[in-house]
Amino acid sequence: MSLIPSFFGSHRSNILDPFSLEIWDPFKDFPFSSEPQFARETSALVNTRVDWKETPEAHVFKADLPGLNKEEVKVEVEDDRVLQISGERKVEKEEKKDTWHRVERSSGKFLRRFRLPENAKMDQIKAAMENGVLTVTVPKVEAKKPDVKTIEISG
Repeated sequence: MSLIPSFFGSHRSNILDPFSLEIWDPFKDFPFSSEPQFARETSALVNTRVDWKETPEAHVFKADLPGLNKEEVKVEVEDDRVLQISGERKVEKEEKKDTWHRVERSSGKFLRRFRLPENAKMDQIKAAMENGVLTVTVPKVEAKKPDVKTIEISG
């Protein structure tokens, strides 16, 4: 339904209406679209945002995980230098007497994987959770500075 009245008749297509509150769903006729649990799990997976920055000392990963505590999140490193961040946001229990008007917060499992570079110190990785933000710090191997020898110029 448009917030602005139509000048072209009483009904206007929502697909072309920039003020429509409804969103076109290209997958509405697929079998999985009727299952809200699939949509929730996909949404949780896609919405797990992770930043990766490299400092002179370490690789730092920050993941926004609002509403989760550290017991609901798992950080693992596989042998082939892959950092894996996973967890699950549980669905809120529904009471028979409650009437939901909108459900926008995602729930379900999430998983993000990152291949770590060769300069990562795999045995010194640390993780901390504060205010819904997971920070994983992967120290780097110090780059060996080349030995410089001054040569005396004769002549």
